[in-house]
Amino acid sequence: MLKSSALLDQREICDAASTLLVADTLHGPLQKGEKQNRLEVHRGSLTLHRVTIVDASTGHIVTTLPAQNVFELGFPPLGSFLITWQRPSKDENGDAIKNLKVWSVLEGHEAGPEEDEHSVAGRFVQKSQTGWNLQYTYDERYCARIVSNEVQFYQSEDLGTVWNKLHVDGVSDFAISPGKNHSIAVFVPERKGQPAAVKVYNVPEFASPVSQKNFYKGDKVQLKWNNEGTGLIVLAQTEVDKSGKSYYGETTLYLLSVNGEFDSRIELDKDGPIHDVSWSPNSKEFGVVYGYMPAKSTIFNTRARATHSFPLGPRNTINFSPHGRFVLLAGFGNLAGQMDIYDLEKNYTKICTVEASNASVCEWSPDGEHILTATTSPRLRVDNGVRIWHISGGLMYNEDLQELYHVTWRPQNATMQPLENPLDAIPTPHTSALAYLGTVKTPSKPAGAYRPPGARGQVTPLAFKREDEGGAAYVSNGSLSLGLGTNGFGKPRKREVPGAELVTEDGNNNTAAAAADADEQLSKAALKNKKKREAKKAKDAVEKATGLAPTPDNALPASIPSPSRSPERKDRRGHERNRSRGHVDPRPSSKQGQRDARRSREQHPNRPTPAPKTNGVAQQQPPASEPLPDLTVTSPGGAGTPQDKKIRALLKKLRAIDELKMRRAGGEKLEGTQIKKMDTEDEVRRELEGLGWIE
Repeated sequence: MLKSSALLDQREICDAASTLLVADTLHGPLQKGEKQNRLEVHRGSLTLHRVTIVDASTGHIVTTLPAQNVFELGFPPLGSFLITWQRPSKDENGDAIKNLKVWSVLEGHEAGPEEDEHSVAGRFVQKSQTGWNLQYTYDERYCARIVSNEVQFYQSEDLGTVWNKLHVDGVSDFAISPGKNHSIAVFVPERKGQPAAVKVYNVPEFASPVSQKNFYKGDKVQLKWNNEGTGLIVLAQTEVDKSGKSYYGETTLYLLSVNGEFDSRIELDKDGPIHDVSWSPNSKEFGVVYGYMPAKSTIFNTRARATHSFPLGPRNTINFSPHGRFVLLAGFGNLAGQMDIYDLEKNYTKICTVEASNASVCEWSPDGEHILTATTSPRLRVDNGVRIWHISGGLMYNEDLQELYHVTWRPQNATMQPLENPLDAIPTPHTSALAYLGTVKTPSKPAGAYRPPGARGQVTPLAFKREDEGGAAYVSNGSLSLGLGTNGFGKPRKREVPGAELVTEDGNNNTAAAAADADEQLSKAALKNKKKREAKKAKDAVEKATGLAPTPDNALPASIPSPSRSPERKDRRGHERNRSRGHVDPRPSSKQGQRDARRSREQHPNRPTPAPKTNGVAQQQPPASEPLPDLTVTSPGGAGTPQDKKIRALLKKLRAIDELKMRRAGGEKLEGTQIKKMDTEDEVRRELEGLGWIE
């Protein structure tokens, strides 16, 4: 938030004034010849009455500005101005108030109760808090802001007049190069089937872009220039991932050179989102953290070629030291907060791993030897505090605060802090660090992942290990199997077809052996239940075989209900309900039984004809000479004359009408269509009489 060597003291009119703490990082006041690492801690209220600019090196008040309700503020590269953003509001006439103000930083000047016209260099209306600040060139000669379909440029000495305009239809974002070439990159999202585009122009030559990259899948982008302004990284993002692999959209990475000689998509060899990308201060390489967890971290050169890959791990942040010698890989947010530090000049050797849990701020010190981590509000309202670590991994400073809003190093040029060998002499920790380390308890036994009782004492399956620990790779479509087998607990499972006999590898059936092995693995209760199920299946099979025995010609067919069957099992027309609703045999059941019996006698002529049974009691067969009665049953759904079908349909209507009468007699309120249906009763009866039906 603070971009200048000055500090901001934000105060409000109340008894408890908001303060700004300026603390030395390690040893109190600076001594002659010591490196000037200063830590700025911001504690206070966001309801402001005025803004005071203080010289951090001496504590001298530079100026005081009467800015009220300031929510955002920032400095240009040289610190000649202060830009503030206030909440949008309207005046008495309903016009928008110019809430974005640029203040001149004048030594020894203090504005009065009202705004001093000499201290305000420019005013603008800025409704959105996103992208609110002006962007300046490295020398503060020009500044720019985005409006509808164009980027407006101003000269710093005259912010009331538009100096030049870059007109680009649909432009939604831009970034000015920090280098000495006065370049600007603009982004146009996809619209009307046209691809998104990033264009680079030289200021003020806006006739044609010097470099351009068109691509799809780009709803918004992050434009990252290197320090020299010769290369631009474009991190494109979409709101929705159409492939369904991620809830957070898709991310792609592109690299452009400012002179137009090179532009390419950066190919990443691990599926998943892009977590972070950062340029090295030397502007010759950059690092990317990408892929599903555990993520992969890779260093690329300016031709988008990978030069080194770090081990996989739960990381989502990459940050180079100010001199570019060291790189920090960390996992913050929902990760554990581990930080790995590598020395790039010594073949990417890992120096140490630091545990910085719950950190929301992580910054390198200007001298490149210390790392600042902090837990701030409102992200976390507990355990707020500041910690400073040495590059060797030791804790140098610790301060716990009740509520911390912001903390940062005082910016200084890295050339003012020449980097020596920081690992030769490790400084002595501050007393606060020693006191904190004395309260930290070292776990006697490292706590591992929870294991269910059935999995304890076994080797961890590959499916339950992280990829960096030798486990199986994550598959985004969910095809990775977690069942038993080479990646699971227990014995491997073979593919089985339900109902088929088990076959061994040599092709022989081994049902009994397989069943015996399966019984050994079952518990007593499961084995008991299995035996009950097998006994019930055997009993049902016997009953089914008895009921489906071949019926002789002189026996009653199976379709005739037995006397013991409940009359409720019959419908109104005397037909027994069909147990199988999905199949209706069009043949009469009696004829079907006769055919089955005749076929059985032809195949087994010597087999005696069994007597049919009813409730387990053999029935007397009628004399052979006595003819069998015709027991043919006409199925309601079977074939019939059109007249019969019409009669059945009309009878169905009469039954529905009788049911409606009973419902109305019971006091139920009927609908209009139901009453109209009841009125057609006489017409239905006349139609039945015309068809020859007699009730």
